[in-house]
Amino acid sequence: MAFDMPAAFRPDLPPAAPAWEEPPEYSFVGGHNCADTVPFAALAEASVNALTKHGRALATYNLGGSPLGYHPLREFVAESLGARAATPVDPEEVLITSGSLQALDLVNQAMLAPGDTVIIEQATYGGAVSRLAAVGARWEGVALDDDGIVPEHLEALLTDLRGRGVSPKYLYTIPTVQNPTGSVMPEARRHEILDICRRFDVPIFEDDCYADLVWDGSRPPTFRAIDRGAGQVVYCGSFSKTIAPALRVGFVVADRPVIQQLLALKTDAGTGAVEQLTLAEFAPPHFDAHVEKLTGVLQEKCSRMVTAVERSFGSDVTVVPPKGGIYVWLTFPEGVDTSSFVDAAAAEGIEFNPGRGWSADPEWGSRRLRLCFGHTDASAIDDGVAKLAEVYRSA
Repeated sequence: MAFDMPAAFRPDLPPAAPAWEEPPEYSFVGGHNCADTVPFAALAEASVNALTKHGRALATYNLGGSPLGYHPLREFVAESLGARAATPVDPEEVLITSGSLQALDLVNQAMLAPGDTVIIEQATYGGAVSRLAAVGARWEGVALDDDGIVPEHLEALLTDLRGRGVSPKYLYTIPTVQNPTGSVMPEARRHEILDICRRFDVPIFEDDCYADLVWDGSRPPTFRAIDRGAGQVVYCGSFSKTIAPALRVGFVVADRPVIQQLLALKTDAGTGAVEQLTLAEFAPPHFDAHVEKLTGVLQEKCSRMVTAVERSFGSDVTVVPPKGGIYVWLTFPEGVDTSSFVDAAAAEGIEFNPGRGWSADPEWGSRRLRLCFGHTDASAIDDGVAKLAEVYRSA
């Protein structure tokens, strides 16, 4: 008789993960990027060079150095933020993480207790929402327009919360290439938002994972740069969207007391060392040119997808062309629930992200959906969007 190990599990666990299956023909989900632009040859050379020079350091945790991460990689992060985002950073203010998701987890561990409230954007990263739910936090959604957070609504929301005796633990924002809308918050708007947060004493958690992938306009200074050392902003970024998601290397930037507290919570004995060595060798000579090439490819794919959506869905769907990144955000007529045709789409070999999971209010998000164009080739974008439109009309 077989032992029933699952019977010994805690009763409050989420459902078990299903068995992995190959992606369908038209996969528009996740944060996958363009396979043709992964610089694998240069990464292979960088890995060999780095291991040749520093391979003996693999015998020790953290390569025998600081648990904040490999120092040359933290130096690159600091220099890149200074050059590309007008953000002065000391390498000792950088903590290397296993992707930006670990950064979210560490900040939540440090700042949130069950019942605490966080302000998130009306449309936002689904992973941030699920992690807030996992720690028992509450959230309030702040309205967005084509330039990001609407300052008037943020102020009204914070005033209302103060009247109810609620002090939000932080504002979570994706200001540069917002996920999922693709907007870029102008610098003047950032000053307004920071001023409001200062008046209400609310920290800002700035997620900038897509910020290097701007093609419409220039990349504005970060909230952390505008904060000018006042210590109100915690910043996170990632190499997942600029180099490769499978590397699982991200980073947090914050004042040293914050970084040291997050480090105390990072109990994984260090982010993957080979990945850090490789990136530190690859990035200084290649990063800027690589990102420029990648951004050009993504802009072409984005244009292709926006055109396909407009052609296949017509006036039924509103799509605002994003200013960068790898997603388009579709809005359907009132009364449509995009979750209702997920199964029908799957039967036709199509997967997409329904808007409910990418919204502060699932009902608000119900008539919206997110499509990722980063990994899909041009012909599959055309065919997949056309088939999705057929599924929608049938549903």
